[in-house]
Amino acid sequence: MIRDDFRLKPSLMFRWPEYLMDAGVWAVALPISTLIRVDFDATRISPAAVSGAVVLAALLQAASGWVLGLYRFRHPYGSRHDALSLMLVVSSVGATLTIGRLFVPASDDFPRSAPIIGFLVAFVLMAGVRLLHRALRERDLRPAESAAPTLVYGAGDLGQHVVQQMNKDRYSPFRPVGVIDDNPRLRDFRLEGVPVLGSRAELTRIARGTGAEVLIFAVARADAELLREVSDAADAAGLRLLVLPSLADILEGRAQLGDLRDVSIDDIIGRHPVDTEMDSIAHYVTGKRILVTGAGGSIGSELCRQLWRYSPAEVLMLDRDESGLHGTQMSVFGHGLLDTKDVILADIRDKDVLSAILTQRRPEVVFHAAALKHLPMLEQYPEEAWKTNVLGTLNVLESCRTAGVHTLVNISTDKAADPTSFLGRSKRIAEQLTAWMAQETGMRYLSVRFGNVIGSRGSMLPTFLAQIEAGGPITVTDPEVTRYFMSIPEACQLVVQAGAIGRPGEVLILDMGQPVRILDVAERMIAMSGKQIDITFTGLRHGEKLHEALIDVGEKDERPFHPSISHTSIGGIDPSELPNAYEIFTNRSAQDSLT
Repeated sequence: MIRDDFRLKPSLMFRWPEYLMDAGVWAVALPISTLIRVDFDATRISPAAVSGAVVLAALLQAASGWVLGLYRFRHPYGSRHDALSLMLVVSSVGATLTIGRLFVPASDDFPRSAPIIGFLVAFVLMAGVRLLHRALRERDLRPAESAAPTLVYGAGDLGQHVVQQMNKDRYSPFRPVGVIDDNPRLRDFRLEGVPVLGSRAELTRIARGTGAEVLIFAVARADAELLREVSDAADAAGLRLLVLPSLADILEGRAQLGDLRDVSIDDIIGRHPVDTEMDSIAHYVTGKRILVTGAGGSIGSELCRQLWRYSPAEVLMLDRDESGLHGTQMSVFGHGLLDTKDVILADIRDKDVLSAILTQRRPEVVFHAAALKHLPMLEQYPEEAWKTNVLGTLNVLESCRTAGVHTLVNISTDKAADPTSFLGRSKRIAEQLTAWMAQETGMRYLSVRFGNVIGSRGSMLPTFLAQIEAGGPITVTDPEVTRYFMSIPEACQLVVQAGAIGRPGEVLILDMGQPVRILDVAERMIAMSGKQIDITFTGLRHGEKLHEALIDVGEKDERPFHPSISHTSIGGIDPSELPNAYEIFTNRSAQDSLT
């Protein structure tokens, strides 16, 4: 009861100081408007009539201000919402006075047009007082001169927010001195009073002229290429580059919009703007039972976290790695008890167990992320690639058919396009099996193909980081080798999106942007570490390509639904043909001849 009373008190409070100021404005505005109307001849004014109008206006101001929330602390004083409420209140008072005056017998001592003029004068004065109050308050809140002089890159809404937040925090370590934007039409534009000083090409000159020490990157939907270019320009200008957290981190509560951090190598090679269409996602996962294989892995665990946001009936997490399941359960549900029905310890190689699980739990949507993925390891042990990536996928497909699963998304790799390795060949066959099952069942079974995922276990960046911490050298296969990169959250966003728009049997290819040269990544990481680290070239390993391709020769690149997702079709393979395919697959000379 005490808590309920406490919640009611703010809405019952009346902002008396603000109201008395506004009432005083009416006491000034109406006499002024009357004087204007009578050509400043005070002898033609009736003090009684004007005083009566002032009292009525003050009463109407109080009533309208209460009803419309102007004096109930709904909005910060002087904000744009406060100004909107003020306009509504003053307009209602002015309209009431004007209409009321029309029903009063004609009198020259208080003209009928006086309330209309008074309404305009009152609004200007009230808004002016509020604007002056806000300006004085914000002047007192500006960061100290000792704060680091800072440039903001981007004059859009996000840049405006960053400048605004700095100017409202007297303890801010950053003091905005200028804005950088590449749009020439914004020259001489001011953002919250801070001028746009020029473009990225002029960054060095601007940094010297302003004494700036920091550059804050404030472009909401920037790709990795732009961030690389800005990072290079900041380095050349001697500026420390800071970035805002990603939208995914903000939505999941891991960061706030005002949190700034140093640019990381993940940002430079993997930040891709993703326009996720929430409505198309929600219709096939909300209220549904979803199963994710490989849920303990990097992709599988992020899929579970993202899918949970769309309010499914259940997310079933299947993996043979109990430690991986523990970590995923902790990140999704906040506990790692491992005694609940949402974690399933099983191996996709075990067909009987897998079929029994799916028949019993009856998932409606399945994301198949379980796979062996390390190319050099699978070059040594191709049979393991066959057992997991081919036969394991077939087990998942057949179990889904038995259980009546209506949507399955098989997560593939760019190495399945024109495959030259056991990993690529096994994932290619998995795509073909998925296409065959879609033809057999008519269900929406499809594959999604993308390149390297930043930060996944055993991937390039953690390896380079470990080598730098150990003092080097960093090992790179070839000076010209390139790869496609995408962060884990961004890849999973588009995987979920693909499940909403994919058609039976299709392979959907995620647009990874431009390929990145591995040597450039290594050099950037060394520069960011501040250490002297050597780079050693080891040569391409068996099965590796110098440049990966996302789309195979002869495959179409059609984008009918989403600008970042290509649709293509591949021929299916009947499981009865797998014995012959296995003979070719495990014969290294035959494998080499295929490539």
